[in-house]
This record gives sequence, C-alpha cells and structure tokens, in this order.
Amino acid sequence: MAEAAENGAAQTAAQPPKMNVLAQFVRDMSFENILAQKGATGEVQPDVQVQVNLDAKKRTAANQYEVMIKLKVDSKNKGSDDRLFLLELEYSGVFLIENIPDEQMHPYLLIECPRMLFPFVRRIVSDVTRDGGFPPLNLETIDFLGLYRAELQRRQAETKTENA
Repeated sequence: MAEAAENGAAQTAAQPPKMNVLAQFVRDMSFENILAQKGATGEVQPDVQVQVNLDAKKRTAANQYEVMIKLKVDSKNKGSDDRLFLLELEYSGVFLIENIPDEQMHPYLLIECPRMLFPFVRRIVSDVTRDGGFPPLNLETIDFLGLYRAELQRRQAETKTENA
C-alpha cells in the first residue's frame, strides 16, 4: 500500500506541466486621438512611452487562473510635449494549468502566461493605432522575466525600507 502511494506521488511529479488557454478577451480598452481633436500644429515627431503591469488571480474552478496584461501607451510630440494619443488596454487570458508546483506557480503565471497573450496584445495595439489615424504601432517584444525580476527587487527594497 505504501509502495502504491509512493508510485502515485512519483508519477505526479514526473508529469510534464500542462497549460491550456481556455479564453482570451479584451477586458477594457480606451483610445483617445488627441491630435485629431485639437488639430496638428507644426511638425509631428512622436515619442511613445509604454507601461506594462501584470495581474494574476485564481479562479473558482479547479486549476484555472486569470492573467491580465495592463498596457498604457502614451504618445507625445517630441518638440512640444503635446499628447498625440493615449491607448489603455487590459487584455485577459483564462488558463487551465496543471502539474506546476505551488512555489513555481506565481512566476509561471506572470512570465509564461503573458508570453502566450502578448502576440494578441501586439496585434490589437497595431490595429487600434492604425484605425485611429496613426501609423501602426508594433510593440517590441516584452521581457516578462525581466519585469518579474524587477518587481521582486522593488518589493524587496520596499520591505527593507519599511523595516528600517
């Protein structure tokens, strides 16, 4: 009986990680074409700033998680600092994830899942900026591992200053 339990535990540990994308959707999106509203004055040289935030939460169904990429794209004119457009996008994916140890789940949700969603986010940003009257904005690939590490360092530094 003990051998059967050990074999079952070994088989569970030996199973490869499994991830299925069950759904993906735009949770919220806003695009403001300020340039068209105010009118262009002089030469326009866009300076684009992109901010990325990630969020993940467990859903009520077994082994299901929702991961959200929150993107803010702010474009200003280099010469005058006038805003050209502002795009805010929250894009979510629902994932079924199995055979990932608990201690590895948090990085998996904030690194691997956003990597799966990013090509769709890139296409939406490109389409929306093009349809909004600007050249299509093709986002550079985002280093989700780097973002995760930077957030961990920021939290550690924050904890040290609170404890000091």
